[in-house]
Amino acid sequence: MDVLEAIQNRRSIRSYLAKEVEEEKVNIILEAGRWAPSASNKQAWHFIVVRDLEIRKKLAKAHPYGRWMDQSPVVIVVLGDPEKHPKYHLCDPHNAVQNMLLAAFSLGLGTCWMGVRDASIEPEFREILDIPENLRVVCAVSVGYSDVDRSSSRQPIENIVSRDKFGK
Repeated sequence: MDVLEAIQNRRSIRSYLAKEVEEEKVNIILEAGRWAPSASNKQAWHFIVVRDLEIRKKLAKAHPYGRWMDQSPVVIVVLGDPEKHPKYHLCDPHNAVQNMLLAAFSLGLGTCWMGVRDASIEPEFREILDIPENLRVVCAVSVGYSDVDRSSSRQPIENIVSRDKFGK
């Protein structure tokens, strides 16, 4: 699959088939995240792969916009590590997530990323997953075989791009 095709066709999926995701596919997704660009190549991220249904239920209950995490057979919780990069530990994990979303789509899987950092639910995620205080919970990504077809549109390029100076 062409990268631009994946970018243009990937959508957030919030309904999943009751079908396990193969471990080899999860590993490919994680590998895609591992190879994301990062400031000074510090790779200030850590990934928690959650397959346990009871834990996914707790995460789904905790996140007001993630109730489908108990349906998706895999949830990947993405952490930022300020000890690895004090300035960009909250940015770099998002680069990894974008790679992971695209890799999952190329493997025939659906995903949805849900923000956690700086939200009131971050401490609850930390508690559910035994995350040390020195790490930040950036987001969660549900992963599974989609139960729906989705489409979307985007603003025209001229509405979102300026040349040389803003508004030009």
